[in-house]
Amino acid sequence: MVLVVDVIKGVQTQTAECLIIGEIICSKMLVVLNKIDLIPENKKVATIEKMSKRMQKTLESTKFAGCPITAVSANPGASESDCKEPEGISNLIQVLQQNTYVPQRSAEGPFIFSVDHCFSIRGQGTVMTGTVLSGQVCVNNTVEISSVQECKKVKSIQMFHKPTQSVKQGDRAGICVTQFDPKLLERGLVCSPGALPTLYAAIVTLSKINYFSGEVRTKMKFHVTIGHSTVMARIALFGFGDDGTAANHESKPLDDAVEGLTVTDMFDFSRDYAYQDELIKGKGLKQWALLEFEKPVVCRPNSLVIGSKLDSDIHANKCRLAFRAQIVEAITDKEYSKMLLPKLKVYKNKTREGAVERIHDDYNVICKGLLKKETDVGLFTGLKVSLSSGEQGLVEGSFGLSGKVKVRVPTGLSEETKAALAGKGKKSRKKTAGEPQAIINSEGKVVHVTMNFKHYVYDPSKKMTQS
Repeated sequence: MVLVVDVIKGVQTQTAECLIIGEIICSKMLVVLNKIDLIPENKKVATIEKMSKRMQKTLESTKFAGCPITAVSANPGASESDCKEPEGISNLIQVLQQNTYVPQRSAEGPFIFSVDHCFSIRGQGTVMTGTVLSGQVCVNNTVEISSVQECKKVKSIQMFHKPTQSVKQGDRAGICVTQFDPKLLERGLVCSPGALPTLYAAIVTLSKINYFSGEVRTKMKFHVTIGHSTVMARIALFGFGDDGTAANHESKPLDDAVEGLTVTDMFDFSRDYAYQDELIKGKGLKQWALLEFEKPVVCRPNSLVIGSKLDSDIHANKCRLAFRAQIVEAITDKEYSKMLLPKLKVYKNKTREGAVERIHDDYNVICKGLLKKETDVGLFTGLKVSLSSGEQGLVEGSFGLSGKVKVRVPTGLSEETKAALAGKGKKSRKKTAGEPQAIINSEGKVVHVTMNFKHYVYDPSKKMTQS
């Protein structure tokens, strides 16, 4: 990555955002201080040295600490009639050569080609220029233009104006196909037929970007960028346990660019996940989200995702990048809300409280306030409840039409409880907000009933369960 910084203005908001993106996707960086021709000659050396030290200080807490910094004037005198010669370019080239390395490349896997420009040549066909992300392609192979789902035959390939029979991962190339309208593709992905799925939603593992000062909450909408595509997506957060902690869970860190981000080979639909209102920041946390896209996205199944608030004020001194994520479950079924989401066991812990109205017999009590009148009691039948007098009971079903329920105590009511609830009793004249009217004994004590249960967010039957 080459980070270009105006030597006069220094780091701006968008510069910082570029640095954050660089931490996510790059391993090496070079800083170029540009526009040094705007500095008076008698102050040039001191100003460049001062800005270089400031940049090194800024980068201390990032993975790019100690990276090379060089100063240039790429286009001096651009606003004047007589332009001057560029400054520092030869030194920049030397620094680039010193830091150049050959990455590991492989021709294995499906062919995926990231297109950054598409144009036609009369008598030749349509040329797509870009970088091979994975695999290889040869002349006469068939490729798929994924965004329009059209397959075309490769007529010819060039690398730096020289014909070649094949290209592989890491190569920059121009690929020529015939009978394809270049207006249909400005940027995007070209691949082996069927290599790239169309996603309507995705389950991701994610982490909040440290510099984002806003909230990342369930049901909020964010701009999510996947490759060349940026679409709106609604987010629903969940994690391990009630607090999202990943105790006793082994996970492999993706990197240290953003705290807490980890990746697994496959999402586990067999376990329970706790619903979360907000993305939690901190180490040792394992968090996921369901992203539901407003428009389908064509991408690799394990793509990197960056969530942003691009509708924020661009001139405000705030980071717009909210979170980074990795797809762990690509959802390609358009009817995923019916077919897949019921398998996603995300639960909310719920508590209902009521009070004993009267004794029905030695093993049963009638409770009021535990459920609302319009509630389907069948969803709660068989759930365990606790009486404040110490007994444990089970919801037997409804009692009457006013929302009362019958609770059975298998071990029977204690003598103390029966004594407290003996007779018709008297109804309390005052009650706090939300507390049901209940029978009280002569000492004025209410026998409360509490029911704790799990509500699974995506369960179509809406059945309540308990551990």
